[in-house]
Amino acid sequence: MSASAAPPLLDVRGLRMHFPVTEGIVARRKIGEVKAVDGIDFTMQRGETLGLVGESGCGKTTTGRCILRLERPTEGAIIYDGTDIATLEQKDLRALRRRIQVVFQDPYSSLNPRMKVGEIIGEPMKVHGIEPDAAKRAARVRELLHVCGLNPRFADRYPHEMSGGQRQRVGIARALALEPEFIVCDEAVSALDVSIQAQVINLLEDLREQFHLTYLFIAHDLSVVRHICHRVAVMYLGRIVELASADELFSNSLHPYTQALLAAVPVPDPAVETARNFRPVQGEVPSPINPPSGCVFHPRCPIAVAGCRQARPEMRELRPGHFVACTEVG
Repeated sequence: MSASAAPPLLDVRGLRMHFPVTEGIVARRKIGEVKAVDGIDFTMQRGETLGLVGESGCGKTTTGRCILRLERPTEGAIIYDGTDIATLEQKDLRALRRRIQVVFQDPYSSLNPRMKVGEIIGEPMKVHGIEPDAAKRAARVRELLHVCGLNPRFADRYPHEMSGGQRQRVGIARALALEPEFIVCDEAVSALDVSIQAQVINLLEDLREQFHLTYLFIAHDLSVVRHICHRVAVMYLGRIVELASADELFSNSLHPYTQALLAAVPVPDPAVETARNFRPVQGEVPSPINPPSGCVFHPRCPIAVAGCRQARPEMRELRPGHFVACTEVG
């Protein structure tokens, strides 16, 4: 679903990730499954930042974990630079680890508290044999710290001696240590103060240009997504309901769920915020163990018709590069 004619770096087709629900202590038996990701398709070009947004529990992080192969997908293909990594065995994933890295959400739990910062950043280079010489590895660590806006002397500190923003910069430096092409940013700024968020977002943009990186940017803060992403995919209950360029999505959203998400963003001006007519989405998010038939959004959708309960809507390109999974818009 990309407007570019160049072959995509990442092509996700029919991705499903279902987690079994079991009961019993000795003889465990399956009684259902959580449909965390339930059949999604998207592509990403080199150098692009794709935002993946939606409510908590919609499947954003699970999608990222499948691409990282921290989870083995239940079904579907994840074609990275021509190779289907969804079917690779663990022994074949080692080379992939160098090319795809991750920046985790919580900088307080993603760094080993017993290791110094220099060891945290240098360990991936040692494991993958990129720089076996300890002195050269230490010099590369100092260089990465400088690139990420930290004093190279921080290499001798422990994570608990640093602020949250500094820790997240260390996480970014660790991701860059293997010189990857693709980075999954899983809520990379959501645990930071707003002022620090802006600094880290600007850093990520600079690194993208400097090292020709491609980002899958998982987030729920729409203002951050609008600033950094080229395209945005909106997820709801394990499915993508709308996909478009960031400018198009924010100025001309078509799916009722996307419109509700954008309407929920508060306006900084108190007078405007008080005067605007905001109507929140009715009802609760259904359980992913037993999602609704047809369109998963139809129980809460203001424009749903009888047919929405029967058939699952396919993604349609209503405008160039603008895809929507809804039969009632067009």
